[in-house]
Amino acid sequence: MNSQSIGIFDSGIGGLTVANAISGLLPKEHLVYFGDSAHMPYGEKSPELIQEFSTKITKYLIEEKKCKAIVIACNTASAIAYSHLKKSYEGQVPIINVIDPMIELIVASHFKKVGIIATRGTIESNVYQDKLNRRVPNQEYAVLATPLLASMIEENFIHDDISSTVISKYLSEPILDDIDSLVLACTHYPLIADDISEYYQGEVKLLLSGPVVAEKLKMILQKENLLCNERLVENEFIVSDLAKNFEKSAHKFYGTKINLKEVKL
Repeated sequence: MNSQSIGIFDSGIGGLTVANAISGLLPKEHLVYFGDSAHMPYGEKSPELIQEFSTKITKYLIEEKKCKAIVIACNTASAIAYSHLKKSYEGQVPIINVIDPMIELIVASHFKKVGIIATRGTIESNVYQDKLNRRVPNQEYAVLATPLLASMIEENFIHDDISSTVISKYLSEPILDDIDSLVLACTHYPLIADDISEYYQGEVKLLLSGPVVAEKLKMILQKENLLCNERLVENEFIVSDLAKNFEKSAHKFYGTKINLKEVKL
């Protein structure tokens, strides 16, 4: 089973930032990435639809691709579908979301005030709020829905006047005053991490899901004795709707050129 793949899925190609971090930390593992581009973005979908899409993709990755572990590389799907998926596949394959590892980092780090920016779906799910209130009730935090950011990044408005204006508009909201750390709780957001850091002049620590989730996955695979010693085939990158220029955008998120194939579920 060690040679089997790790399945990673997201609502689109933003989760490639998580896949890239996993590939960097665990280069011997074979990855199968599924981007549900036909239904993106999840942040504006109903919880029922998000759970339906996530369940169908997970079933495909486990039953068709024989994956030994699943990473939900999407904050919205993690917030809404993780509990259902974990219960459905308990004892079969480990399922990791992008939220719990970040909560564990916050608990261990003792920040003064944590800011959290995400899609509307993630913020309205209250998952970060509920977990922080339960784990560290004295932790001061602020959450802000930033729904334009993912679309802005998808449309390649990055490192320009438009992105600068939108980022400044969101981050200047009074609710984020006095934060010393900021969770980029959407897998698209690492692409504008430099812009966000520039806005704060490096005085706010940015917390990105990719490296945190990769470390958590490594720990679980070690514990379950599932680490692979050698990757025999190339990683697979699948989308549910192969739109024009998607491979160019995928390159941007993953960091290197990749080949996408379309699979309709």
